[in-house]
Amino acid sequence: MKIPILMYHQIGEQLSPGAPFRGLVVRPAAFRRQMAFMHLLGYQGLSMSALLPYLEGKAQGKVFGITFDDGYRNNLELALPVLQRYGFSATCYAVSGMLGQTNAWDASHGVAQVPLMSAQELSEWIDHGQEVGSHTCDHLNLPQLDAGAQYYQVTQSRIDLEASLPGRGQVRHFCYPYGALDAATVQQVRQAGYFTATTTRRGRADASSAQNLLLLPRVLVSRRTTLAHFALKCFSAYEDRRGTSAY
Repeated sequence: MKIPILMYHQIGEQLSPGAPFRGLVVRPAAFRRQMAFMHLLGYQGLSMSALLPYLEGKAQGKVFGITFDDGYRNNLELALPVLQRYGFSATCYAVSGMLGQTNAWDASHGVAQVPLMSAQELSEWIDHGQEVGSHTCDHLNLPQLDAGAQYYQVTQSRIDLEASLPGRGQVRHFCYPYGALDAATVQQVRQAGYFTATTTRRGRADASSAQNLLLLPRVLVSRRTTLAHFALKCFSAYEDRRGTSAY
């Protein structure tokens, strides 16, 4: 059984033509249609914690994962009401050292700066039935760092997020910035105690205890993803055949 884990970034109105990475901004109306479509088909959208038994092959059902990279405030403002409407849960991967700031890691590429959720806003996200995962401390390309710096980015981010979100559970799910990783990176994530880690490799996850839960592929949803294309990605081998990084 194949399980699509959807990869979103921002939910918002479109940037101007030619703006860098504008494809990673999904219109609110498109997001609503996608969630309504899955609900109509009887599928349940789940956070990574809720999805884990299905990924391990311990549970079966019509489920799919929902993830948001970076922790943008527009996830709270525009995605959360839709998730609540359909009783879905999602995991938002936050950059622990940049809570309440902007996506400064994109500035050198000319990407528009957009507010990230603060600790208070992430707490609100969790209090409304959603989940927070780690996206490192500073959104760095992990394989470019030495072992000590990788360890810090992977481990300290979890510690800092849990400290910033008291009483709201452990942070046990990770996402590799830029989808960049190597064997040493995966080992750091394993040693840090994460249950799952998502990549930008395109494809659907296998519902099997044999799969590597620290190398999970995802289904890219972009501004160009029509509803028909969305269905193709989720319910056929289309995305599985891609197999390459979304970046």
